[in-house]
Amino acid sequence: MQQFAPIIRRLAAIVFADVAGWSRLIEHDDVQTLRAWKSLRSDFMEPKIVEYGGRLLEIAGDAALIEFPSAVAAVGWALDVQRMLAQGDPDEPGSPLSLRIGINVEDVIVDEDKLIGNGVNIASRIHQMAGPGEIVVTGAVHGYVWNKMPIEFADLGERELKNIGRPVHVYRVVPRETRGSLPARSQPHLSWAKRPGVAVLPFRDLGGSPGEQYFGDGITDDIVNGLSRSHSLYVIARSSTLRYRDRQMDAREIAAELGVRYILVGSVRRQAARLRISSELIDAGSNRTMWAERYDGADSEIFDFQDRIASSIVGALEPRLYQAEVARTLEKPTESLDAYECVLRALSLLYTFNDRDFDDAGRYLERATTLDPLYAQAHAYRAWWLNLSRGEGRSKDPVGDATRAVRSADTAIELDPDDPFCLAVAGHIHAFLKKDLETAADLFDRALRLNENCAFAWGVSGSTYCFLGRPDEALERLRNAWRLSPFDPLNFWFYTVAGIAEFVAGRYDQAIGWLRKALRLNARFMATHRTLTASLALSGDLEGAALAATNLLAIDPRFRVSDFTSWYPLSHKDDLVRLGKALRIAGLPE
Repeated sequence: MQQFAPIIRRLAAIVFADVAGWSRLIEHDDVQTLRAWKSLRSDFMEPKIVEYGGRLLEIAGDAALIEFPSAVAAVGWALDVQRMLAQGDPDEPGSPLSLRIGINVEDVIVDEDKLIGNGVNIASRIHQMAGPGEIVVTGAVHGYVWNKMPIEFADLGERELKNIGRPVHVYRVVPRETRGSLPARSQPHLSWAKRPGVAVLPFRDLGGSPGEQYFGDGITDDIVNGLSRSHSLYVIARSSTLRYRDRQMDAREIAAELGVRYILVGSVRRQAARLRISSELIDAGSNRTMWAERYDGADSEIFDFQDRIASSIVGALEPRLYQAEVARTLEKPTESLDAYECVLRALSLLYTFNDRDFDDAGRYLERATTLDPLYAQAHAYRAWWLNLSRGEGRSKDPVGDATRAVRSADTAIELDPDDPFCLAVAGHIHAFLKKDLETAADLFDRALRLNENCAFAWGVSGSTYCFLGRPDEALERLRNAWRLSPFDPLNFWFYTVAGIAEFVAGRYDQAIGWLRKALRLNARFMATHRTLTASLALSGDLEGAALAATNLLAIDPRFRVSDFTSWYPLSHKDDLVRLGKALRIAGLPE
């Protein structure tokens, strides 16, 4: 009988670090990037590992796995490395590298030179929540070091991690010397209760076969994980909703027990080789169904089908919940609104593009940031309003408003660098107002890494890819947004971006189709009128172009072609020249 060596365990602080933006850096200059990474490891990271008593376990491409004897040593090493990178390496002043670092403490199995266990997996999962130059740690690490080092923590809350069976509490490390004037706070709302609370109940198997229950559980898990990535919602953990799997209770009773307003219920039915998934969103306060959908697919593609359905549900829910919250807020007296409700009130006015409504929306957003200066999404919406003011020709101080928009967007990210919405807004601001398209693309990629179900990030990023001269990629991003949220309130914007993409591609008839569809949803959006006028002119419909130009001037009598083309961020000169020529052909003033 074979004899096995005894299992050896020990408590270890595990660090997982990788290079932020590695693929982009490799694409730009693979040789220099590889040299910089090797130099960083040999000249600084590895000597510091020895200094702190750790050992390098593994290097895999751009990632490093490291063990330290204590949480304090692991965090101390990470702080030293990030400080050095922030200050710049004196030997390589132009080094482009920045690291994302995740740290966990757990009891692990020692297998020769390797460590095995969930603790390693958790460290590798949470590091993805760190931005470039940041350190994130689990609650276990926080418990060991909170009073032993000159640092503070931004609480990122409990997170569901892939293939980890329990929620993990995560914190971002904030060195005191770099905190600046803004207190660290990653959950931006006044309280958890202010955000729309959602409970996803276990999807029921209507086929009655115990062996099929895993599919409904998989759908439920994917939806909970997807919704949890949104910082606009408060999602009850899966462990708290399992108890309702076999209980017959009214939605209002469940909502009251869990402290939420909205309940998502669903079912799975197998019919021969077909699967049918039904889901329903219930407003427990009024006991009414807000949204319901049914999905059919083949059981031969069961897991692909599961992922697709979960993404569709996640993408559809957030806009629906926001609409419901806006409707409730409109019933409250203006003087009693708090910061969150000011944002909702602003959203009810923002896209009418009526002068009074637009000005009132700006005032509500200004009030929201005053009532709660730590509310990241309020700053992001303020930046978005200033961006619209510039793009719609409403700004009395275009240069100043552009500067204020950038400042507000940057403040939102500083307050909550893990909010996909804030990152997506900042991406558009950098593209549209600063013409910094590379930074914009990076911000959108970061937003979508955090939440691949964010229809807003997919749709709005499409305009940046139009500006980059990559219209087909822009259209693909829009298709992702529509798959997630086919009836999105911003479809007038997304259809307009589709029109811009087709214009950039030189497909004017297709552009006209998209833009007329956008006008049916919102007849006052200037970007639609501008692109429609140009597309009609270059399609040869001069009469239609002249009428479109008249409609454009009725909304913005101050419009001038030379002013518009001086700031519009098309990066390819030929595209911008073609756009200006088309607007002049239509008869718009120089």
